[in-house]
Amino acid sequence: MSPSPSKEVARLIKQKLVEENSSMLSGAYPAFDGRKNIYSPVEFENDRLEFFVSLPIPTSKSVLPSGELKELIHKQHQLKLFRINIKLVSKYDGKELSRYLSKEDNDWIPLPQDYLHALDVVLRENPSEKCIPVGRSLYSSSMGGAKEIGGGAVGLRGFFQSLRPTQQGLSLNVDSSVSAFHESVGVIPYLQKRLEFLKDLSQRKTRGLSGDQKKEVERALKNIRVFVCHRETVQRYRVYGLTEEVTENLWFADRDGKNIRLLSYFKDHYNYNIQFRNLPCLQISRSKPCYLPMELCMICEGQKFLGKLSDDQTARILKMGCQRPKERKAMIDGVMRGPVGPTSGNQGREFKLHVSREMTRLNGRILQPPKLKLGDGGHIRDLVPCRHDRQWNFLESHVFEGTRIERWALLSFGGSHDQKSAIPKFICQLSQRCEQLGIFLNKSTIISPQFEQTHVLNNVSLLESKLKKIHEAASNNLQLLICVMERKHKGYADLKRIAETSVGVVSQCCLYSNLGKLSSQFLANLALKINAKVGGCTVALYNSLPSQIPRLFFPDEPVIFMGADVTHPHPLDDFSPSVAAVVGSMNWPAANKYASRMRSQTHRQEIIQDLGMMVGELLDDFYHELNKLPRRIIFFRDGVSETQFYKVLQEELQSIREACSRFPGYSPPITFVVVQKRHHTRLFPYDNDPSSAHNQSSDENIPPGTVVDTVITHPREFDFYLCSHWGVKGTSRPTHYHILWDDNKFTSDELQKLVYNLCYTFVRCTKPVSLVPPAYYAHLAAYRGRLYLERSESATLMGSSSAICRAAPPKAAPLPKLSENVKKLMFYC
Repeated sequence: MSPSPSKEVARLIKQKLVEENSSMLSGAYPAFDGRKNIYSPVEFENDRLEFFVSLPIPTSKSVLPSGELKELIHKQHQLKLFRINIKLVSKYDGKELSRYLSKEDNDWIPLPQDYLHALDVVLRENPSEKCIPVGRSLYSSSMGGAKEIGGGAVGLRGFFQSLRPTQQGLSLNVDSSVSAFHESVGVIPYLQKRLEFLKDLSQRKTRGLSGDQKKEVERALKNIRVFVCHRETVQRYRVYGLTEEVTENLWFADRDGKNIRLLSYFKDHYNYNIQFRNLPCLQISRSKPCYLPMELCMICEGQKFLGKLSDDQTARILKMGCQRPKERKAMIDGVMRGPVGPTSGNQGREFKLHVSREMTRLNGRILQPPKLKLGDGGHIRDLVPCRHDRQWNFLESHVFEGTRIERWALLSFGGSHDQKSAIPKFICQLSQRCEQLGIFLNKSTIISPQFEQTHVLNNVSLLESKLKKIHEAASNNLQLLICVMERKHKGYADLKRIAETSVGVVSQCCLYSNLGKLSSQFLANLALKINAKVGGCTVALYNSLPSQIPRLFFPDEPVIFMGADVTHPHPLDDFSPSVAAVVGSMNWPAANKYASRMRSQTHRQEIIQDLGMMVGELLDDFYHELNKLPRRIIFFRDGVSETQFYKVLQEELQSIREACSRFPGYSPPITFVVVQKRHHTRLFPYDNDPSSAHNQSSDENIPPGTVVDTVITHPREFDFYLCSHWGVKGTSRPTHYHILWDDNKFTSDELQKLVYNLCYTFVRCTKPVSLVPPAYYAHLAAYRGRLYLERSESATLMGSSSAICRAAPPKAAPLPKLSENVKKLMFYC
């Protein structure tokens, strides 16, 4: 299509094209992907076609303010002409896909991705015309209304839809989803909601903006699409930035080169007096000066909110998306039967696609929980978690390995007089709770508790000197620093970085608000985290791994479990590095203590750049601990999307092998598993008799240990869904484990049992977690690495101008080095 239209306009063009040229298109209703591809169920009469379509869009490219009003009104009624060329690029048929799905031939054939994509577009055609597409999801205000979530954002309901090859053939994966969008209001009210310092803007129309405030406003509005309300037009404009000058000082040249003042232009042409004269205008063109006063602009509907949501906004969005299984199932069924769902248009008829509106019924298995081994100081030394939620408690039992913490200190930030006076009681009760759990925490701190103002957290050098002073007072041998804070504070990141890299002490932070009620549960949670950070561990499997999988594991041939993850900066951040972390188990056969390595790498790079180095260092550590290299490597990789599977496998498996080859004659068998939590497969318990009133089971989540490895899994590869946790809120999301490489030749049962059993060894809680611990720890470690960077960056970020947008990302700043005495501990949990 030329001239190149926006996505919305492109859809209008396609609709008009089909209405007006039915015979040329052989009567077909083709499907359009919104960009350059059109798919038709029948061949058009010619392989090349050319059309002209006109739409009522103003042809004047030069936006206000230039040209005369008469001209503008005249142009309003002109149509804009688009030229459309269609040529046949390829013909698809389903034979390849049928062969792939039926596994007829054993030879490896690739998935016919382009054919699958075409079908995906066909099933998306009708929803895309009626909803707002975002990625693979579609949102609509007709699906339960928009909810304000504060800060100029609204939450919209929608559904995710994607076509997947499975063992039962092609499956349509549909799930309900929620996302945040910019609220469609005037730019001024939007800024009042979004930025605290502009709250009272409408009362103070004469106010201007300081330099920093202007940067904030520019950040909040950059790239948002707006329309104007002082004249009739369907045109949309994208905000590039703000004008240097405030509105009342703006002049521009009209067609004849005569200089006109912006204020008088609006008075003369629109009889409008601009009120917010001390605010800048929106600049809506990259190159030439095109100014729009903020008060005359509205934010267009249906724009996804890309910035980082605040804690409150996140909580509201999560609440919107949190439905019990019964309700969620009903929502999904509603989408399939509703007016905007994938089967609502005539695409199915046109392309002879039949989509069942019933969910697939399948059988799962429930794995039994493992027996757990506790510390030998308690009455209860072993237990099987037999409650329905598989939780257990430490009544009359001790942690598997409790530590002795002789030398520790407490540091407080802020807090009222009453709150501070509760500290001695807190120390006493925490020490007692530790004792009940088999952990020794000295009742007296090495120096008396230190009380600081909250603002110390804002001052990096002051904070560092305070921490070093405490460390020196403990003659540089401090095992633990407990920090109590009045509220969550950005300085938390500095505190962690300084403690773990330049001072060399593990720290545990908590909030005064939790000290008020000092519940036994809170104290126990704190104790478990402290114990793990200082080098202890919570539980071990009673029947060690060699006795559970005797075919592959032997007591005297240690195995290492590794986890790896990469965290990326939030979507509006164009240049911060990504952070990769790798963890590895350091003991055998308990395999419940993990050392970590973290590195920064190129912005948004998914493949771990320094993987070889990090794995090599972990193998070194392992050798130091056990005097042996691991006989096998089981590697869990988190955070990879399906499209990246084989690229990641190729490069990262190679890196792991290279790391091994540094040790002479060492090449252990490797199993490479991708772990996915961010997918849209949901499993609901089947309700045999929906009519019976007493049957409440259908609103329960599937029980911990549920495994599904047939019907909805991959037609050719080794993968399974395991729900290892009990879903307390909302609908459980099973974790998807996809085995991309397996030198160890695990059977399905062996690997499923192994993963499920490991989920019981997570150090922070007394229940099985939803993600295999090596992957969970890698995620925590990568998050910690991101904290180290975030604060050191924010200083440089503020100073940088917005001119460096979307240039090549800079070389990633390296992470500060961990202190030697923290390095081997689980400081990140």
